[in-house]
Amino acid sequence: MAGPAPRRRLPRLRRRRGGETTETTAVAEANRVPRADRFGLGDLVLEATVDIGSRPGRLVMTVMGTVLGIGALVATIGFAQTAAGQIARQFDAAAATHVSIGPAEAQARGGQSVATAALPWDAPRRLENLAGVESAAVLAPVTLRENTITAVPVNDPSIAAAAPPALFAASGEIIDTLGGRMVTGRSFDDGHDARGDRVAMLGSRAAERLSINRVDTQPSVFIGGVAYAVVGIFDDLDRRAEVVDAVLIPTGTARSDFQLASPGDAIARIVVGTGPQLREQAPLALAPDAVDTLEVSAPQGRSDLARDVQGDVNIVFVILGVIVLLAGGLGIANVTTLSVLERTGEIGLRRALGSTGRQIAGQFVVESIIIGLLGGLIGSALGVFAVIGVSAVQQWAPVLDPLVALAGIVLGAVIGLGAGGIPARRAARIEPVVALRGSA
Repeated sequence: MAGPAPRRRLPRLRRRRGGETTETTAVAEANRVPRADRFGLGDLVLEATVDIGSRPGRLVMTVMGTVLGIGALVATIGFAQTAAGQIARQFDAAAATHVSIGPAEAQARGGQSVATAALPWDAPRRLENLAGVESAAVLAPVTLRENTITAVPVNDPSIAAAAPPALFAASGEIIDTLGGRMVTGRSFDDGHDARGDRVAMLGSRAAERLSINRVDTQPSVFIGGVAYAVVGIFDDLDRRAEVVDAVLIPTGTARSDFQLASPGDAIARIVVGTGPQLREQAPLALAPDAVDTLEVSAPQGRSDLARDVQGDVNIVFVILGVIVLLAGGLGIANVTTLSVLERTGEIGLRRALGSTGRQIAGQFVVESIIIGLLGGLIGSALGVFAVIGVSAVQQWAPVLDPLVALAGIVLGAVIGLGAGGIPARRAARIEPVVALRGSA
């Protein structure tokens, strides 16, 4: 008959500490749990997800708080960016579409300002070769030797002389460049300019002063007693409103009839946002060997007023989104705290079976993170769809940084982590005996 199995003796280990010899046993190594049987991260996530799915009604209500918070934040940021884009577009369309180039001026001995350079006559063609320029023209005031611009050839000395309209020389694209429209007739063209034809266009107010309202009867104006055929009447200029009170003739005609020495100022209608680059390129195109002799008036890439309005809109919308998001975080914290109170007996039983406080706390933290992550995902999607839907209805161009949607998902998880921290610490501090006695 076999005797009892011999008792296994645990090896003794000697550890030298501070010169003294102590004897320890290998009990810790004998009782160590194998790696395969440990409660790992996968088990923690599984426990958390199983518990979340066991209460679908509460899950929906809890997630809704985060969905509303993240959705409101993403949507408000998207609305802010879209609205700011619309506002900036309106400001830029009104103020950032024209460039003016003229010669620099210097003070003469008599205190008068004199131009230090002259623009080339082909300035419009040179400017139109630059990227971002839609049309270009030159405009120069013409000094009359005789102070007469009339609609009749007879000058009656008995009638008090009225102040005549101003006279300007311009190239053929002047109306299109200044954003005007032809009320009647047409604009003169490059052919009139090249031949020096005696034709003229009238601004609407100048035409009213001269009592000319149609061109089909081939009216003429008399400049210094010389007849110029009126080919068109224009109005509604976006820039240089004083030209509406003036008479325009081709630059070639002004050079031959009035000895116009230089084309004055060059004006270009540009694409929004190209002002900064054209400020650098226009002098090189018009005077490559003397760029310092020209002055360029060009808009900034974005107007300061539009930038300020965009900043104010962003601040207001973000504050509203943060308020709603805090409400969602408080909802997660309240539900998680309630879950801890309801599961006190379960927590005590798990602690009695060997679960550590860290494992208990980790489960509740993971539950909160999953709820926040799920709410952030759904909320970000709803926020993006809201921005697209409202923009489509209002016929706006939707503007939303993709990083905002991704940040909304991550922010949902962060809110869940923050909201579940305090309830998780409370669950980890529950003593097994107290929990089991309270649930009995």
